[in-house]
Order: sequence, then structure tokens, then C-alpha cells
Amino acid sequence: MSEQTSNQMWGGRFAAGPDAIMEAINASIDFDRRLAAQDIAGSRAHAAMLGATGIITDSDAEAIREGLLTVLSEIESGEFAFSKALEDIHMNVEARLKDVIGEPAGRLHTGRSRNDQVATDFKLWVRDQLDQAAEGIEALIRALLVQAEAGADWVMPGFTHLQTAQPVTWGHHMMAYVEMLGRDLSRVRDARARMNECPLGAAALAGTSFPIDREMTAAALGFARPAANSLDAVSDRDFALEYLSVASISAMHLSRLAEELVIWSSAQFRFVTLSDRFSTGSSIMPQKKNPDAAELIRAKIGRIFGANVALTMVMKGLPLAYSKDMQEDKEQVFDAADNWSLALAAMTGMVGDMTANRAALAAAAGSGFSTATDLADWLVRVLGLPFRDAHHVTGSLVAVAEKRGCDLPDLRLEDMKAVHDGITEDVFSVLGVENSVNSRMSYGGTAPAQVRAQVERWKEMLG
Repeated sequence: MSEQTSNQMWGGRFAAGPDAIMEAINASIDFDRRLAAQDIAGSRAHAAMLGATGIITDSDAEAIREGLLTVLSEIESGEFAFSKALEDIHMNVEARLKDVIGEPAGRLHTGRSRNDQVATDFKLWVRDQLDQAAEGIEALIRALLVQAEAGADWVMPGFTHLQTAQPVTWGHHMMAYVEMLGRDLSRVRDARARMNECPLGAAALAGTSFPIDREMTAAALGFARPAANSLDAVSDRDFALEYLSVASISAMHLSRLAEELVIWSSAQFRFVTLSDRFSTGSSIMPQKKNPDAAELIRAKIGRIFGANVALTMVMKGLPLAYSKDMQEDKEQVFDAADNWSLALAAMTGMVGDMTANRAALAAAAGSGFSTATDLADWLVRVLGLPFRDAHHVTGSLVAVAEKRGCDLPDLRLEDMKAVHDGITEDVFSVLGVENSVNSRMSYGGTAPAQVRAQVERWKEMLG
């Protein structure tokens, strides 16, 4: 690309082309080429509108639209020669379009600016990413539902502070993540609906004097409506920030599950076995089977969080309308989208392949005095003790069990009566972990019947 051509693309205001440093800092083609399909879709919609409103001739509009398909084909086939001198995807496409169809290409930019063009391209791209994220989240939910249904009555310890708290079921634990991901899915859909306003036609910042039809271009690109304020339309990156916010919350959920899989697959827990497809060995220790996929998910989440902070910092001090700072809006979003998509796919694979060790889960479920709360509840329900008194009695019985080196169900009745004379043989009916989980029949509880009901509810919702 000659300096003269570069100057023409910049316009007559500049007597000389940018030097190498300015070109390097100013050009965005190395990353915004990812917007090629969206850029061409927006340009084809704009050209059709220009023709329909008589702003350009039908023949020029058709030549532009067909020429843009040729350019898209070259990009998709890898034949397109991207030029850094042309700065960005918009100017690269327009320059190539002129090569393909000649003089009509110069009419494409009538009634628009690169400001509304890039906002439209980027919003289309982010919208596509939200659609992909919704598919990825649904796939992971379905994988979790399979695990939950299979282990609806498999007892395991429930934890608080990573200490044994009360028995729950494997299915109940899996369904906790289903609920988290369900909210993620809701946020994705909400964000998509909120951002579904078209910036195209806002032009540089003030709209245009040409009689454009913004409703037509918005509809052609699948938007619900045109953006209502031209200043806002070109300077808004809320949609990208909301995407990153939604991605960050979902990524946090993925990281929590990844952390549990790392812990659960350890020799100390042995709650799950991860498949060889999502594990690696050690270069020196032949016995090792490392949960690398889970660990990498846990690490990649930091990049998504970082992208959210980075774009917030870019936008926080910008006056209206467009500033060149906003060229820095894309790389973080591209990176976050890649890592969110990969993390969802990897987690779906791991959850689908992993095997829960039912025996280890059950053995752990009965440890750590996990039925102490059931004992306290029995004292309240059967003996009529105030809960605080029942709490004290149960604590005393836990101390006795600790001293004897056994768990609560292993205490003798006379040991219990020594602490509270009203305790009867019936107390043992609530001390087993199976009895404990079966009794938790409150809505949303861990009882197998409740778990199965929630699984069916989600199956019905997903269709």
C-alpha cells in the first residue's frame, strides 16, 4: 500500500502518512479482522437501505451488495490480503470493494461513519457470542442433569467452611450448579435483549441529513429497534461491559465447580474420577493423574475478570461521543469470549465423563458428626426442647462421641441418656445419613424425591 493511497484513505486533511510508530499504535486490523462477517453484513444492509430510499441507485446498491459477498468469500477462504496501512477492517473491506466493483464502492459510506459502523459491527459480534454462550451453558446444564438424576439418592457430605456439615445427595449438589448456571443463562438472555438496538445511522455522532431508514437497517440486521440517541449510539460500550459482567459471573461459577473437581479427584477425597480425556500425567511421578483441565479453567477465569476491569478502565473517563480510546474495547472482549467458550466446553466434557465414587461419598457422608443437626431437630420435635437447649445437648453428645472415638450413631443409648434422660431408642431413626437426607423434604431440600422433581422441572424448561 503506497503512502499516497494511505493518505487518500485518511482524507485531504493530512499532508503526509503516519510514520511506523503511529501506524502501529493506530491500526487495529490485526485484531478487528474478527469483525469481518459482521462488518460486511452491516454494509450490505446499509447499501440495501440506500437503494430503497433512493439515496443511491438500485444498480449501485446491488453492485455493492454483490461485491461485498465477493470480499467476504475472499476473507473466509484466506485469500484476502489485509493491510495495516488501511488501519481497520472497515477500510480494508471498502478498499477491496473498490478493486472489485470500481466507482460505486465510494457511495457505500453515504449517510454513515466509521463510528456507527464499528459500534454496529461490535454489537453484532457480541450478540452472536451471547447466543453461543447460551448454547454452551445449556449443554453444561444438561450434563449436570444427567449426573444429578443418576445420583439423586447417593449420599455425600455437605460442607460449610469446607467442614462436614450435614449429609446431602450427589444429585442435590449437582443441581446447585444447575441453578447457578440457570441464572447465568437468564442473564445472557437479558443482556441480549437489552443490547438489541441498532447504532447504524447514528453516523459520526449527530445523525445524518440524508433521508435514511434506520428501521429498515435495524430489522435487516435482526435488531429490535434503532438506538434512540445518536450520541449514545456511537459512544455506548455498555453492551460489551454487560457481556463481560455476565461472562465474569458465569466464569466464577465455572471456577467454583473446577475447584471442587480438583479437590474431589484428589487421593484424599476420591469423590470423583475424571476421564483420561481431561487429565494428564506427571513427567516424573508415574502414579499421578492431574486434573489439568479443571485447573486451567480455574486459571483462565482470571483473564475474563481482567477483561472486565480493563474495559471499565478504558471507558470510565471518556466524554461523549467517540474517542480513539474506544479502539481498545475489542481485544479484551475477544479474549474473554474465547476463554469463556473454551471453559464451558471443557467443563461440559469433564462433567459428562466424570464418574462419582458412590462408596467414597457415602463413607464421607457419615463422618464428622454430620447428623448432629438431625439429632438436635429430634430433641426439639420429639422431646419438645427449645432449640438452644437441644443444641447444647447435641454438642455434649458430640463431645462424648469424640471421647469414645466413634460417631453419633455408634453411641449406646445409655451414653445418650446420661446426657439427657428423655432420649429413647427412637433417636437412632434419625442418625443414619440415609434417614437424614430422606427427611429433608422441604422445597429445594436434598431429599431424593425433591432432587428428582427439580431435575424434571429443568428438563421441562429446557425442552
